[in-house]
Formats: sequence, structure tokens, C-alpha cells
Amino acid sequence: MINQSIALKLIKIFSTICDRFEKDLKYTCERYSNNNKQDLTDQEIITIYLFAVLEEQRFSIKQIYKYAFDYLLDWLPKLGSYTVFSNRLNKRNAKVSK
Repeated sequence: MINQSIALKLIKIFSTICDRFEKDLKYTCERYSNNNKQDLTDQEIITIYLFAVLEEQRFSIKQIYKYAFDYLLDWLPKLGSYTVFSNRLNKRNAKVSK
């Protein structure tokens, strides 16, 4: 569980990501498969990553996932396994960096 000030930071990051996603990121992250409706959204994946790196100083994917699993599961009940999270995060990074 996280305290209220941290929760407000998480909400602010999520809100900013959602705004940016709607303006331009959705075009570079668009899915062209029949699996385009994921349980955990791209916005949530990006939010977890940025929040863990910026606010919690977690830099490896394993540390980021562990933090999300330990403290953000109430907020993100469909987080899924580490393998799924890692694969999705790596695919996002590959598309953004192209």
C-alpha cells in the first residue's frame, strides 16, 4: 500500500501519460494484431516504468516489477506475471526507440 502523497504522484504521472498517449503516442504504439486489447494497458505499463524510475529510483525491470507487485497491486490488479510485464515493457521500448 502506498501513502496519499505517493498516490497523487502516481495519478499525476498516469494522467500525463494518458494525455500524451491520446495526442500522439497511440499512433506509434498501435497494435496490428488480434490481441490488441490487453488486460494491462500501454498507458499503465509506461506509468509503472516512469513512476518506479523517477519516484522510487528502481532501474532494472525486475526491480520495477517487484515494486509494482509489492505496492501497486491494489491499483493494478491485472499486473500479471513478471515475464509478461518484461516482454510488454521491452516491446514498448523497442517501438519508441526506433
